[in-house]
Amino acid sequence: MYSATHSVLLIILIFRGTNGDSVNQTEGPVTVSEGALMTLNCTYQVTYSDHYLFWYVQHLNKTPQLLLKSLTADKKVEHEGFQATLVKRDSSFHLQKQAVQASDSAVYYCALRDTMQMGLWLWADPEGGVDSLSEVLSKHFQL
Repeated sequence: MYSATHSVLLIILIFRGTNGDSVNQTEGPVTVSEGALMTLNCTYQVTYSDHYLFWYVQHLNKTPQLLLKSLTADKKVEHEGFQATLVKRDSSFHLQKQAVQASDSAVYYCALRDTMQMGLWLWADPEGGVDSLSEVLSKHFQL
């Protein structure tokens, strides 16, 4: 029997990049009570000033799906109750949801793409090393 207050488990991974670029996010797992505010931190360091930030969500037994992306500084982006603002002066792109639900239980990934490195996606392999997005997806999701 479930209690009136369910807990939502959010598993967070850390991703680091190449060429001096890196993405760091909240280390997980993170447990949040249903209906509570959820904040997942994402900070980054980049070599070049032009870059895109993304949040992906991966539900159990599913492939990662794009949740939010930001191409413009200081502009809030929103989707399905989630929101984030790319703050270049703080080098941050924190993910928030005002009232998290049990259905939000998933793995959340913050990712960085440097526009000067056309097509270079920066992800860390949890087993060590750095891979491109296509290498990560094919290695971990048998694509």
